[in-house]
Amino acid sequence: MDWQRLVTLAGPCAIQRREQREPYEALVRAVAHQQLHGNAAAAILARLMANFPHAGFPSPEQLAAADATELRSCGLSMAKVTAIRGIAAATLAGTVPSAVRAAEMSDEELITRLTSLKGIGRWTVEMLLIFTLGRDDVLPVDDFGVREGWRLLKNLPEQPKPIALAVISEQWKPYRSIAAWYLWQAAALGKSGALISDKEKLQ
Repeated sequence: MDWQRLVTLAGPCAIQRREQREPYEALVRAVAHQQLHGNAAAAILARLMANFPHAGFPSPEQLAAADATELRSCGLSMAKVTAIRGIAAATLAGTVPSAVRAAEMSDEELITRLTSLKGIGRWTVEMLLIFTLGRDDVLPVDDFGVREGWRLLKNLPEQPKPIALAVISEQWKPYRSIAAWYLWQAAALGKSGALISDKEKLQ
């Protein structure tokens, strides 16, 4: 299969940027979602926000000062409580930049700074770069779906190693975020069998 057929099957790129979300909020939400189904994470976040009525999303000041027991009652593990309070404290200290400040920083600057926080890995920051900050040239090579999408696209026996995919992706600059989106679609289409051509179905 080639890119042209994938684009035809998947349609126009539909990355949805969360324009109004600050990096602080995006990171807290990302931690809440770690290792959970989306619906379960949404329920936890709803309970978290209900603990701080009239505030919209709780502020860094509120989360930094919140009692751990109160946060645990929302359904957060102790590890996530620690990570979220750390994000709040780091935001107050200026380590987590505002959206305005983040716009002035490079991808690698943000990755280096934010992965210094407990519970925040490179993949989480890459998702922030793509979906919150709208960066066009980010390829999360550790992402299972991205690597699986490339395997299916090229009909490979196994997924590429992250370092190998990073080398391959050099040719996709400066639009690697768009390439990532299409590879995610390839992985999804592969599950449904939509990537199998009519000729292959007849074999």
